[in-house]
Amino acid sequence: AAVPGTAVLLVTANVGSLFDDPENLQKNWLREFYQVVHTHKPHFMALHCQEFGGKNYEASMSHVDKFVKELLSSDAMKEYNRARVYLDENYKSQEHFTALGSFYFLHESLKNIYQFDFKAKKYRKVAGKEIYSDTLESTPMLEKEKFPQDYFPECKWSRKGFIRTRWCIADCAFDLVNIHLFHDASNLVAWETSPSVYSGIRHKALGYVLDRIIDQRFEKVSYFVFGDFNFRLDSKSVVETLCTKATMQTVRAADTNEVVKLIFRESDNDRKVMLQLEKKLFDYFNQEVFRDNNGTALLEFDKELSVFKDRLYELDISFPPSYPYSEDARQGEQYMNTRCPAWCDRILMSPSAKELVLRSESEEKVVTYDHIGPNVCMGDHKPVFLAFRIMPGAGKPHAHVHKCCVVQ
Repeated sequence: AAVPGTAVLLVTANVGSLFDDPENLQKNWLREFYQVVHTHKPHFMALHCQEFGGKNYEASMSHVDKFVKELLSSDAMKEYNRARVYLDENYKSQEHFTALGSFYFLHESLKNIYQFDFKAKKYRKVAGKEIYSDTLESTPMLEKEKFPQDYFPECKWSRKGFIRTRWCIADCAFDLVNIHLFHDASNLVAWETSPSVYSGIRHKALGYVLDRIIDQRFEKVSYFVFGDFNFRLDSKSVVETLCTKATMQTVRAADTNEVVKLIFRESDNDRKVMLQLEKKLFDYFNQEVFRDNNGTALLEFDKELSVFKDRLYELDISFPPSYPYSEDARQGEQYMNTRCPAWCDRILMSPSAKELVLRSESEEKVVTYDHIGPNVCMGDHKPVFLAFRIMPGAGKPHAHVHKCCVVQ
């Protein structure tokens, strides 16, 4: 029997490394992505990409175009007859460039769908396939902001920011926010304090986004915020736990005397090295701890969301840390030893969005929160997805407000 409701698939993917080695990685990546689409058969699908175009955008432009064309015209996507693609390709503008790419696909069977025009403050019918890149700043169908430079002064050339769109499906209105928050610049600095200084910067930036999307300018609706939050495990506690009985050796630079390396050794056992820590090295002798039972033993150190506990919800995580995987195409499950593995890529939601998702769960188990390509090299981040259904009448308490809304 047909399952009731509108199937929704939300995917977040930091795709930076797909453009550094497009020949090997893109095929894998697309195959795994299409597999998830095929399994969940969404009526409405959102793909939020970060670092679109990779580290060197200019050099990757042709790969970018190919990737977009492939997504829009591939056989796997042929039943999606309407699409909206928003690509920030403005890499020459330091003030504005976020390297975000947001893709929205509508299945041919989906009838009742509208997109919000933020200038006119009304919903518009969605027809055809449209790509916005050089006209991104002028389209009224989204809001885009880059975080102020002073949020992360060390990073001259940061691309962090967000893009927001608003949709109405079956009388149910919601915002979808593509977000990229600041990374940990140095493992040594992250280790110094708990919580780390970087988590404080992310906290500030995410607070800024939430304040923006629920401010007074527009009617409040449910929201999903999904992207690369760069959330990290609390480094000080993780290291204490991984190296409980270890002794620490500090290596300093001869000229400046600053700490350049920490070496943790077992007290006995021939003083075996357990962990080496540098600015961009996190080399722990036993990677299995991050993979065993999907790394769930480490979830207690994943604390950055707790400051938003009434504003942002997440389903239970049952997949291993999504970053940093080896970019070697032959290694799908290996972590790089550059950073402590962490759940950077997440799908978060407002209290009312959580109600929407869980309502579909109560009907029958149709909610999945997982990662894509567990055994395949997908680049340094594994994409993460949430599949659920919007049940008939889910938007009804607000139906009188929307009447899906004044359509032009």
